[in-house]
Amino acid sequence: MLSQTGEHGSASGAKASSLQLYRSIIRNEGIMGLWAGNGANLLRVFPAKSIVFSSNDFYRGCCGYLYYGSSQKNSEQSGSLPLFLSFLSGGLAGITATAATYPLDLARGRITGKLAGPGGKKYYKGIANTMIVTVREEGFKALYKGITPTLLGAMPYEGIKFGTVGILERIFPKDHDTESKSYNVTRKLIFGGAGGVMASLITYPNDTVRRLLQLQGSKGTTEHFEGYWDCVRKTYGKYGIERFYRGGGLNIVRMAPNTAIQFGSYELLKQLSAGYF
Repeated sequence: MLSQTGEHGSASGAKASSLQLYRSIIRNEGIMGLWAGNGANLLRVFPAKSIVFSSNDFYRGCCGYLYYGSSQKNSEQSGSLPLFLSFLSGGLAGITATAATYPLDLARGRITGKLAGPGGKKYYKGIANTMIVTVREEGFKALYKGITPTLLGAMPYEGIKFGTVGILERIFPKDHDTESKSYNVTRKLIFGGAGGVMASLITYPNDTVRRLLQLQGSKGTTEHFEGYWDCVRKTYGKYGIERFYRGGGLNIVRMAPNTAIQFGSYELLKQLSAGYF
């Protein structure tokens, strides 16, 4: 995220390699700096992913009912949907989760997206402190800075992610002769990882814009934008198209196992809880 936001201690807008970023973090914050914002991220991930997966199932059920004409026919098709409906249900799930948990995402972005100042002092210290400081210095509306590109990005990101999984499930249908619990989990791990990589590749420039908007107005950040398109215009004019893809490689390396584990864990938990709900 530091590569994406540019708040890594080098000259403003300067590009830094992965090794330089690691060195800069350890030099300024110590080894624990590599986990800065992880607590906030864990607090954000639990409700966000719970909402996105459960609401995706809900929207898939609604889309299946409308497409097949009845819940029974939808069940007979094992909930299989055309690509555009898989994209739509995933996109709606992404918007729902984002709208419900956005302040947590902003807090995580401010904690993780800024390097510590002199003496290793971080201005934002935890999710509660970040929210309090942000509201005190910038007003309550500041908790929703960058929500427009986040909502715009949530629709295609989650849509592409779930849509890719849906495509792969159609291309590689379940082998009922060898089907087992571990087989289904492994299948979801692979499909989920592929979906995360595809979604990250396509939507990463929008993610960069939302991070830049989240950080504006925060301590030590001088960049100011009037809105989404002003951020795009100024960033492109100053740094070129390459600026929108900084940190993209690291993001893909992170997202492949991240989304694979999400889908695999969800499938495993559904199997374990099948007899209780």
